[in-house]
Amino acid sequence: MTTTRRQLIALTLAVPLLAGAGCTRMFRNHGYVPTDDDLAMVVVGQTNQAELETLIGRPGSQGVLTGSGWYYVGSRWEHYGINPPKEIDRQVVAISFDEAGTVTNVERFGLERGRIVVLSQRVTDSGVSGASVLRQLFANVGKFNPGQMFD
Repeated sequence: MTTTRRQLIALTLAVPLLAGAGCTRMFRNHGYVPTDDDLAMVVVGQTNQAELETLIGRPGSQGVLTGSGWYYVGSRWEHYGINPPKEIDRQVVAISFDEAGTVTNVERFGLERGRIVVLSQRVTDSGVSGASVLRQLFANVGKFNPGQMFD
């Protein structure tokens, strides 16, 4: 066999292999979200921020106000061929604290069909202090009765 013929056969075999390798699905994980087992060690109403850091680690982001909350965000992306990457899963764990730095709420959110869905929630206090101003305003829509103003 001549060298040219060997090169032609090698090229003929290599092109489909390289094309097939380019169409392989690849997955990438971004961020960090504690597992349910890790979150089970967090006791709402007892665990403080220092203990939380040793139990599940530092968060990916924090609320703007001191002690307002810690957020762990993780997502899974699919890369396939020349198509743009597609996010196939996202989870957010939100942990809220009171003024003393004690955990008051642990919630896990997911992304289902483009909508945010609460996957799990543990709350000790159902008071108004944890609700945002907008949530309080929208909760009272429809409860207003003008006749009560003139009694």
